[in-house]
Amino acid sequence: MAAAAATMAAEEAEEALGLFTGIGLSEAKARETLRNGALSALLRRAVLQARSALGPTLDKATGTLLYNTAARLKDPKHLSFLVGYIARREILSDLQLSAALEYVRNHPLEPLDVADFERACGVGVCITPEQIEEAVEAVISKHRAELLAERYHFNMGLLMGEARNQLRWADGKTIKNEVDLQVLHLLGPKTEADLEKKPKVAKSRLAPAEKQKVALVENGDIGTETQSLLEQLRGEALKFHKPGENYKTEGYVVTPSTMALLKQHLAITGGQVRTRFPPEPNGILHIGHAKAINFNFGYAKANGGVCFLRYDDTNPEKEEEKYFTAIREMVEWLGYQPYAVTHASDYFDQLYTWALELIRRGQAYVCHQKVEEIKGHNPPPSPWRDRPVEESLLLFEDMRKGKFGEGEATLRMKLVMEDGKMDPVAYRVKFTPHHRTGDKWCIYPTYDYTHCLCDSIEHITHSLCTKEFQARRSSYFWLCNALDVYCPVQWEYGRLNLLYTVVSKRKIIRLVETGAVRDWDDPRLFTLTALRRRGFPPEAINNFCARVGVTVAQATMEPHLLEACAREVLNEQAPRAMAVLEPLKVTITNFPAPKALEVLVPNFPADESRGFHKVPFHQTIYIEETDFREEADKGYKRLAPGQPVGLRHTGYVITVQNVIKDVSGRVMELEVTCTKSDVAEKPKAFIHWVSMPLACEVRLYERLFLHKNPEDPSEVPGGFLSDLNPDSLRVVHNALVDSSVRSARPFDKFQFERLGYFSVDPDSEEGKMVFNRTVTLKEDPGKA
Repeated sequence: MAAAAATMAAEEAEEALGLFTGIGLSEAKARETLRNGALSALLRRAVLQARSALGPTLDKATGTLLYNTAARLKDPKHLSFLVGYIARREILSDLQLSAALEYVRNHPLEPLDVADFERACGVGVCITPEQIEEAVEAVISKHRAELLAERYHFNMGLLMGEARNQLRWADGKTIKNEVDLQVLHLLGPKTEADLEKKPKVAKSRLAPAEKQKVALVENGDIGTETQSLLEQLRGEALKFHKPGENYKTEGYVVTPSTMALLKQHLAITGGQVRTRFPPEPNGILHIGHAKAINFNFGYAKANGGVCFLRYDDTNPEKEEEKYFTAIREMVEWLGYQPYAVTHASDYFDQLYTWALELIRRGQAYVCHQKVEEIKGHNPPPSPWRDRPVEESLLLFEDMRKGKFGEGEATLRMKLVMEDGKMDPVAYRVKFTPHHRTGDKWCIYPTYDYTHCLCDSIEHITHSLCTKEFQARRSSYFWLCNALDVYCPVQWEYGRLNLLYTVVSKRKIIRLVETGAVRDWDDPRLFTLTALRRRGFPPEAINNFCARVGVTVAQATMEPHLLEACAREVLNEQAPRAMAVLEPLKVTITNFPAPKALEVLVPNFPADESRGFHKVPFHQTIYIEETDFREEADKGYKRLAPGQPVGLRHTGYVITVQNVIKDVSGRVMELEVTCTKSDVAEKPKAFIHWVSMPLACEVRLYERLFLHKNPEDPSEVPGGFLSDLNPDSLRVVHNALVDSSVRSARPFDKFQFERLGYFSVDPDSEEGKMVFNRTVTLKEDPGKA
């Protein structure tokens, strides 16, 4: 019996395979489809229905439409209805099919309004060549001046797009041919100048090693196709050395000790990639640090390695515990877990021992020049450069014992850096207690001394730094080699900057002090804590870094590109809810029930399998003030006397019966009647609403600064504080939101239908939720 069942199943599968290959699917695709039981059942029904109408042979175009219908249809009850239109050649394109699928998804009640369905899907619409000619002529006339100026360098896709918008159901190839013809008529044949590539902004020449790195961003533009950052860091984009092969890197200094040190290094690491993210704990991380985090942690992850989080805590004057905590939180928020959390201060004893050794080797000396004297790249030579080693050792010990005041003595290294800076400082005197070591030290190492030696101690394989540290590469190699310790390789990459903002710690502190922003996490800033508070998902920030790419040149990006990444992620992550920012009371005088009804609202309308939530629907609802007008202007589709609208998700259409105003003539309330949408005439629009809602505060954010480069004196002569946007924050105190969000916690995210994406702010308290608008639903064309 089991054998018979197996034979029958095999025969059915073979029959289905024949049906699927018969509509143009490859055998591999057909077999893949068979493995999806639900899809193959729907497709089989669709093919058999179409064959009953068209005969046993179906062309590939019809087969493609049938397959897409079966694959994309959310509710199988509409399958036969849609296949009928395909079989009758009334749905002929994927564009029409997409519109049909969208229509049945938005109209779940039976029966469907056939006439309205056909209008929505372009059934029976015939676009004549004359209509195409007229539409293209109008578009070209609109852009005539630009076309004449740019000729064939003009973006012809723009003409195509605008013509398609006017003639939605027209054949794309026909429109393209008409555009080509009319452009040729206007401009004539292409000249040699037209055939030349459009000139790009000149780029600085790269060193051979730098040419090996890939730049996915040029002039602030992001390519449409982007590899994930891990793919970029794993693939051919980076020609970094393999662990233990440091010596193969251009510019790496090989000493008699190098190979033995590398052998010891490999014995310790086992050939593992090791990177580190080394922030100073004197401020909050910003969007530029997000690239550094992704690059350091990402490169290690992509190559099976580990990444250290190392705090560069060598300046006790500016370090605070809150910064240590916030930095680690942000690293983990972005999805990375440090292999180990270390501090430069962990190594103070070893660093001091090495400083003594450097003096003994004649490579460092104690100097008494003032800070002002040695600033810049061409300071006068130190008169103490050649003092005896024994004298420097005694003086350095006196520095450690606190016998010199701040600024009276420094330890300097004997080298000339790539930028011409001579003898950088290794240690200076500071009588500030350290947050971890207390009063043990009154001398502290500098970045130039600490950085490479901490990398050496932790056996870092790839010391990844931003481009401004390139001038320190020679000192990095010099110091490790001067002490005969393992020398990692420093690689540089381009910084990531954003327009319309400032990220320097000093300037953000000024913004806080002047009251322009509340704190480091004010959602108008581009610190990572601010972006989290505003509601940006960490995935969006990581995706943005991936789109910027592994660049050598500095990348300066527009904020709207980050916002676009947020929309992509939030569209998939943020469940829908309804909120009203400027409420207008509406009373339904013929409400169909004695008490509130429960309405099911999909959390994600495009994928109802992700669940629903319930909202009450009562005779008193609230709509946006802007969704009602006493007089409906031409093109206005929402509620007005004589112009009904649908209420989203309810299945009802409301019609205005009475407008109630206060003594000043302001509309205070509407009285309406409701009709079931399946019997009412289809309204021009559907609006959102709330009933029995929660009171909330909503904060709407715009750019903090008016100009792209608020720190540029040529753009903003009065300084960045003079460039503040007075409309960067608007607080809506009396907004209403549906009760489905009642249990939301800080940083939970929602899409408020028709309004944008919003996040719960930590200021929320019992009885009064606070929401921050993360981004609008669509990009503001003025920001692009």
